[in-house]
Amino acid sequence: SRIFHYGSLSMTHDKNYEATQYAIQVAKDNGCLISFDPNLRLSLWKTPEEARKRILYGMKQCDIMKISEEEVAFVSEQESLEKGVSFIRDNSDIKILFVTLGNKGSIAYYKDEKIYCGGIHQEHVVDTTGAGDTFCACVLHYILEHGLTDLTENDLKEMLTFANAAASIITTRKGALCVMPEREEVEKLLSCFN
Repeated sequence: SRIFHYGSLSMTHDKNYEATQYAIQVAKDNGCLISFDPNLRLSLWKTPEEARKRILYGMKQCDIMKISEEEVAFVSEQESLEKGVSFIRDNSDIKILFVTLGNKGSIAYYKDEKIYCGGIHQEHVVDTTGAGDTFCACVLHYILEHGLTDLTENDLKEMLTFANAAASIITTRKGALCVMPEREEVEKLLSCFN
């Protein structure tokens, strides 16, 4: 393994939370990059306070984090996105932070860079389930191919553009993992914009 990815859904119950903590430690001990997606579903938690506490734990463990704009507000308790992002970055050692903005696109925070990439509008949105997972899979794949240490502004734009396109495609389908697009399909969509 080169990346260990987890979300807060594996932290909603005590035994699962303990297993997640153990898995994170094993991954760290074996030199994996640690990736976290809070993927907040409040209905699965006993209380919002417990969700926030465990998400803060998850945030402090990772190198890579993908988080939605709404989740930034929840975890940081800040009204503005920038204050929320500052809270996250000030309270963690995250090397790259991705904030997804729904159909408005996404932002990567890397070192001193803040790179925004607009979303791709789809005419026939069927289901947004899986869009965040698709985005996350794409950025993790890019990191596996290019590393995490010397990403340029162009690298970040390329990464976000591809991930946004893939996430937009999945919104045109019912379901999540089984309907994720292949690389060629994403590249075909992007070629329409060149």
